[in-house]
Amino acid sequence: MTSKRLGRTQDPTLMVLTSLTGGPKHGYAIIQDIEQMTGIAFGPGTLYGVLARLEEEGLVEALPADDRRRPYRITASGAAVLRQRLETTAKVARIGLRRLGAWT
Repeated sequence: MTSKRLGRTQDPTLMVLTSLTGGPKHGYAIIQDIEQMTGIAFGPGTLYGVLARLEEEGLVEALPADDRRRPYRITASGAAVLRQRLETTAKVARIGLRRLGAWT
């Protein structure tokens, strides 16, 4: 049994930053990578909204365009933020799984 609402609460910011830890990518490559990692398909509007916000915050940077494609890469600040968020998420997941084990 899965909840459609819970699937929607996954943070697109974390997915984009995680995708970019694999190296610079243009928008379509990020969308494909996220879908491979999570099974979630982002639309271009969602992706480019997240990228614009992350760029404004200094967590990613746009690289020079390659033909019509503009690649992005994660910055050192972005990697630090991602590490902290993933460590917190992993801690919550470990606690939740342990508690579920005791509950069932």
